[in-house]
Amino acid sequence: MNLSQAEPEFEALLDYLKHNRGCDLTEYKRSSLVRRLRVRMQSINIGSYQDYLQYLQSHDQEWMALLDTVLINVTSFFRDRDAWDYLAHEIVPKIVASKQPDESIRVWSAGCAAGHEVYTLLMLFAEALGIEACLQRVQFYATDVDEAAIGQARLATYNSKEVTSIPPQLLEKYFEPTPNGYVFHRQLRRQIVFGRHNLAKNAPMSKIDLLSCRNVLIYFNGETQASIFVRFHFALKNTGFLFLGKSETLVNHRQIFTPINLKHHVYAKGLNLELDNHLLINPKSSKKQALDAMTYQVRIWQTAYETSHEAQLAVDVNGRLVATNEQANILFGLTLNNYHRPFEELEPGKLLGSHTSMKAFYRNRRRITLKNIEWNTLKGTSYFDISIVPVFSQKQHLLGVNLTFIDVSDR
Repeated sequence: MNLSQAEPEFEALLDYLKHNRGCDLTEYKRSSLVRRLRVRMQSINIGSYQDYLQYLQSHDQEWMALLDTVLINVTSFFRDRDAWDYLAHEIVPKIVASKQPDESIRVWSAGCAAGHEVYTLLMLFAEALGIEACLQRVQFYATDVDEAAIGQARLATYNSKEVTSIPPQLLEKYFEPTPNGYVFHRQLRRQIVFGRHNLAKNAPMSKIDLLSCRNVLIYFNGETQASIFVRFHFALKNTGFLFLGKSETLVNHRQIFTPINLKHHVYAKGLNLELDNHLLINPKSSKKQALDAMTYQVRIWQTAYETSHEAQLAVDVNGRLVATNEQANILFGLTLNNYHRPFEELEPGKLLGSHTSMKAFYRNRRRITLKNIEWNTLKGTSYFDISIVPVFSQKQHLLGVNLTFIDVSDR
């Protein structure tokens, strides 16, 4: 059966995975999907998409095996060594030099797979700063859509074959040999926040100095790639860098990123985003819907992620956490896993809930400030002034609130 004849059955298979298993593969390139589905089908001696759909429906764990085949995690330490050497000698020193001695650095490995990439990044920064300074100053985020891959990355344990690409001096310095394999430096490993994240759907990290996403985007179609690049633009600081894989190219028609080194696929922020770029985030919506979504995105990012030394959080009109800044993450121990959870269930929500009702605030829609709010933790007692500010769309529809926690303990 050729592809054109099988197309309806193929789409029915994707539809089943999306609506019955929560596994949305519709944004991946059809050619890659077809090739990998055929690999899985051949391994269990199934010849047609229709028969495979029936097999999926009767075998509860099959979709996970399929996902392992589709989201193949081909990676290694220092993959494409010349590119990593360039990053180590040119980009990492620039990032370090642009900072004050005690200023934090934020690094995001998007599509981290089994962790080889994020641990390579960690070694580069530890070499540039020293291990102690790296522990104090650098925060790493490692995300992937594949839960199993994230679990493997957290273990940070690799066999002898996997570590052959690591220079011997770095292997000795950053890995401990054990009966189960080589385990990455335990203290440095704690610098990484791991989380499940869908690049095409979820909000990006913020204030990132270096964003590494290598050999991940090739599995998405052009339209989805363009929307992901818009999210990456949001994620990066104005002085930040984007590091792509050797098979990947920028697909946005506007130069929102400027090449720093085309050979090694390193880019800096280029032109500011415009309406057409924002619309790429939700291209299937009507212009009115997309414009509303754009307004929502811009207002949230303007309020919650502006440069601030105070902890700031954004909560949508449904009472769910949608954005945080770095200070809030540090203060309340927030991670990616807290996004879109009910705010009242989180530590800052519990602190706020004993003093005011968010429902009452949504009714009144007026800015308020709570004074000298006491917060008791194992580390001691702190006091905060909490500012709650409504966020409106251009048509004055309430989108949510921005909360700022001002530490007044020493006043």
